[in-house]
Amino acid sequence: MASSYNRWYHPYDINEKYTRRAAYFCMEYAIHQSLKIYSGGLGFLAGSHMRSAYDLRQNLVGIGMLWKYGYYDQERNEDQSMRPHFTQKFYSFLEDSGITVRVLVNNHPVLVKAMVLKPETFGTAPVYFLTTDVPENDHLARTITNRLYDPEPNARIAQSIVLGIGGAKVVEALGGAETYHMNEGHALPLAFHLYQEYGKKEEVRRRMVFTTHTPEKAGNEEHDIQMLHGMSFFNGLGLEEVRELTSTHGQMFNHTLVALRLSKVANGVSQLHGEVSREMWYDNEGVCEIKSITNAQNVPFWMDKQLWESQDQNKDMALQRRKAEMKRKLFYIVANQAGKLFKTEVLTIVWARRFAAYKRADLLVRDMERFLKLVNKPDMPVQVIWAGKPYPFDHNAVHVFNKLVYLSQKLDNVAVLTGYELALSRKLKQGADIWLNTPRRPREASGTSGMTAAMNGAVNFSVQDGWLPEFSRTGENSFVLPIVDTSLPDEMQDEEDYENMMNMLEQQIVPTYYRDRERWLHIVKQSMRNVVPQFDSDRMAHQYYELMYNYQMRGK
Repeated sequence: MASSYNRWYHPYDINEKYTRRAAYFCMEYAIHQSLKIYSGGLGFLAGSHMRSAYDLRQNLVGIGMLWKYGYYDQERNEDQSMRPHFTQKFYSFLEDSGITVRVLVNNHPVLVKAMVLKPETFGTAPVYFLTTDVPENDHLARTITNRLYDPEPNARIAQSIVLGIGGAKVVEALGGAETYHMNEGHALPLAFHLYQEYGKKEEVRRRMVFTTHTPEKAGNEEHDIQMLHGMSFFNGLGLEEVRELTSTHGQMFNHTLVALRLSKVANGVSQLHGEVSREMWYDNEGVCEIKSITNAQNVPFWMDKQLWESQDQNKDMALQRRKAEMKRKLFYIVANQAGKLFKTEVLTIVWARRFAAYKRADLLVRDMERFLKLVNKPDMPVQVIWAGKPYPFDHNAVHVFNKLVYLSQKLDNVAVLTGYELALSRKLKQGADIWLNTPRRPREASGTSGMTAAMNGAVNFSVQDGWLPEFSRTGENSFVLPIVDTSLPDEMQDEEDYENMMNMLEQQIVPTYYRDRERWLHIVKQSMRNVVPQFDSDRMAHQYYELMYNYQMRGK
């Protein structure tokens, strides 16, 4: 075991605060623009976590998946509408770890190879990426790790088996871990592997912790328990034993609920989301304690240092010059993609995140006549940019994206950009004056994009959801909408949020930007100061050790 343990490699002495060996399981990681294995917020969060684990010298490794075709490349058709494109990716900076393990999928053996991203490459904890694309596997097995969030349910289940059981076996080959952290429920087969290793439910619970990200029951994955059993999801356990272990009595198997029953402790990803999660799940028997650890982002990676240095009270001119420079770089991208010349002195609103129905990308254009008046006012014009990747098989989301594209073609000061990955995300946050966030409350568990926007001088304008209630003071460091009655039908909530949003834009935000520059700069600087250090991922990574990894189950 000693020689195996030496493979648990970190290029630093472990900080004594963080000596417990932890393995972090996640389906996606946004670590570098060149490593295209992520889709959105979950990956951005995991990437920042790995960076802070490195910065804090934590005894942690990441376990993820090496997606052959990534998520997808967002391209355009001839009419500029969206076209998803799947291209094979190659990464010379990933190294063969020398570890290959075997899992069962549909009762057939599948080999899983681990490629390692060494810490020195991008300044992260070591991350092991799993692939089934090896010559020894048959064609079907080799396709398991083809693409992130495959639309085929059987493929998604197979991916969970590879991540959970294959990942656990890779960790064991590295010398083992004391804590196994599931970031979302995709790696749940891990629990059944641990059960077979240790033989008792309580031994599984002593080792496993769980982070839930989905504040809607409909969004928490469920599958027919017979289908999961047939696909080897339970790692060879008999169905009756699985039912007893997980307290699952019906035909449908809820992944989040089982994860809560088999973990020693869990967390929601904001204070509000923790409350929502406890209301959702505490009525079920046998669930663990659900804490709140608010998501965060890595400040050294995201924040523009020159802008931060110019937010001192006596450097307003320097701050405005730097912000204009950053806007100019974003507008080069707008010109390149859309053929439009945006102006640095014009208030620029950016809506950029994953396109999903509850995020309401098109709320701003609910009343087209009013929208046109907003953006085309001669003395106080507004520029608007949308960006984000819809799930390529979510036809409604793709339709909304394309609707905004067609609208933008009629207006010189409106643009929709493609390719929303780390590089474009950085440019959008650096170039935005207003970072617009419009989810239906309380469906946004955290929403970390607003944190990195604030780090770069963009003022959050948002529904009071996710992390915002912990940060925002409207008119002081942000602008937030009044809370609407969530018991109302969606259409009525949308109308009320829309009216509040437009009233604030027309009566407060736009006039402040143009007519009260001193107050505007005060809000920008307060936003930058208040987001650090509370929403730096160093705080988050520290809390995971303190509140989760080192947590002792009461009375056990």
